[in-house]
Amino acid sequence: MESSSRIFVAGHRGLAGSAILRRLRAEGFANLILRTHAELDLTRQAQTDEFFAAEKPEYVFLAAARVGGILANNTRRGDFIRENLLIQTNVIDAAWRNGARKLAFLGSSCIYPKFASQPMREDALLTGSLEPTNEPYAIAKIAGIKMAEAYRAQYGFDAISLMPTNLYGPGDNFDLQSSHVLPALIRKFHEAKVAGAPTVALWGTGSPLREFLHVDDLASAAVFLMRNYSSGEIINVGSGEEVTIGDLARMVGEVVGYEGEIVHDYSKPDGTPRKLMDSSRLRGLGWKPGIGLREGIGGTYEWFRKSEAVVALAG
Repeated sequence: MESSSRIFVAGHRGLAGSAILRRLRAEGFANLILRTHAELDLTRQAQTDEFFAAEKPEYVFLAAARVGGILANNTRRGDFIRENLLIQTNVIDAAWRNGARKLAFLGSSCIYPKFASQPMREDALLTGSLEPTNEPYAIAKIAGIKMAEAYRAQYGFDAISLMPTNLYGPGDNFDLQSSHVLPALIRKFHEAKVAGAPTVALWGTGSPLREFLHVDDLASAAVFLMRNYSSGEIINVGSGEEVTIGDLARMVGEVVGYEGEIVHDYSKPDGTPRKLMDSSRLRGLGWKPGIGLREGIGGTYEWFRKSEAVVALAG
């Protein structure tokens, strides 16, 4: 990519897309093509085709997707598979048909089998059953990977597939009905602190192990790979560090300054017992993350507090 390259960031208002946009701007890319969902509905093939034909982006970061935590994935299964299949099918095909030089598709660590050997290597894909709670989302992402592979094989289209681990950071979704675990914990502990609540409930046993990557590190890796990686093989993007959900909750509580007690709600599911990515392929290319978990949680909490203050003032 050159500073004058025409770059389309699909999903630039989402967690990953907004971070990629920040990174591109920080690196001096000025010819950025952006559309809100209201301006361009990527689930509509005709709209997507018309956009690509008119704008002719050279590079595409495909970060647009319907995303959510366990609750949203498990209760809106049709929405997750339909919308993600439509978005990625329309964008990958339109990018190739309109001469894009390269496309980076953002997948997810949930593509791997529920009981995949840990840390999860890229070759674990399709070697076992998926986690049932997010299977429709995972199936859609796997289809996107296979479409990118097929377009590379048949048409020579330089489409790469990145598999990020659990992301967090500024711009995250803090809605308790649809958020992932880390932003949900930040909001729960913040609200408990403000209310002076004596306890905060934690779903499940707290024993599952999770890996987290700050979204600005993901953006750094995505731009790095767009420049330096051209292969049909998927590539993991992770921090290489894992933490139990219980320890994560305690860390969030400390960062927020909550002094009450954490209690477990054993009626709620744990989800996958362990999820750690093997990111050695990416490390071997010369990239590594730069933001530690406690530092990242602190910055994310400050962003959340400021956004809450803005909402309060507006209301």
